[in-house]
Amino acid sequence: MANTEKDREAWLSQVTEEALEPDLPIIDPHHHLWDRLSLLRAERPPASHGFEMVIERVPRYLLDELLADIRSGHKILATVYMECGAMYRQDGPIALRPVGETEFVNGVAAMSASGLYGPVRVCAGIVGHADLKLGAAVREVLEAHIAAGGGRFRGVRQSASWDADSDVLGPLARNQAGLYARPDFRAGFAELAPLDLSFDAWLLEPQLPDLIALAKAFPKTSIILDHVGTPLGLASYSGRREERFSVWRDNIRALAELPNMSVKIGGLAMPFPGFASFLSEPSAPAKALAEEWRPYAETCIEAFGVTRCMFESNFPVDIGSCGYATLWNAFKVIAQFYSPEEKTYLFSDTARRIYRLDV
Repeated sequence: MANTEKDREAWLSQVTEEALEPDLPIIDPHHHLWDRLSLLRAERPPASHGFEMVIERVPRYLLDELLADIRSGHKILATVYMECGAMYRQDGPIALRPVGETEFVNGVAAMSASGLYGPVRVCAGIVGHADLKLGAAVREVLEAHIAAGGGRFRGVRQSASWDADSDVLGPLARNQAGLYARPDFRAGFAELAPLDLSFDAWLLEPQLPDLIALAKAFPKTSIILDHVGTPLGLASYSGRREERFSVWRDNIRALAELPNMSVKIGGLAMPFPGFASFLSEPSAPAKALAEEWRPYAETCIEAFGVTRCMFESNFPVDIGSCGYATLWNAFKVIAQFYSPEEKTYLFSDTARRIYRLDV
């Protein structure tokens, strides 16, 4: 499949759906922005992993592209930006270079807050990156993010994603095992709560016990599990996703017992779960996506309750399976039998509370 913008639009146009429940307010708590993302500098053949194919489809995703998605029919009130390594500073101390991403995103947020682009408040919350392995010295980085964020900086994400099979993560295979258990990481992690900062955790399903241990060790730090813990169904896990579902479910239930934990329901359109919808021809409609994702979504909602669950777009990464409008339709299909109050939590109020948004 070609990877030009024209081909991407043609693929997405195979499924065009009117927005379901178009008046339901949504806060999208997880999206990215980038221009010529440097994320995929890896010594491997082009398009050797599904994630590379997605990024090749979306070489640029800035305010204009995000607004085009937001205006596709759903009632998006605001968004939360999630770090992705974009726009780091090129100069100065290495530890402080990720602050460039917050400076960039805060500028985009200021553009949106002008009202010139409509009522949506893009990047009303910002989650950046800091290397918590710096230990207590990371406080300088955190304070720099807060200053650069113009009142919008809400927390940090540092991925621990790792698997013994490097083909699982492809170009994202850059961590060593056990990051969240390292003493230096935990010393840095201890700096978050005093600054009223949350932590977004991205790791893979077999690593969920590492997050359980971290959350128990820091009960006063708000921790958000991204992408329902990233179930696996590719590379050495091919054909094993359903076999491992009960393991994933038990770990989700253990996390839900910890009051400082919440979870984002999304990210299932990425290549990692190995669903049939990923890069399918034709692209999958919302009802088909909902059937794939429903067991994970319903398990999380049952375990955590609606007040600690939030649907997320993870755009533009999730474009590997669907367009923005179709993705939110899929979530609405999953949530169709929940009460209006429950839907309000799932689609907006939980994100508003967790990320302390005034929208």
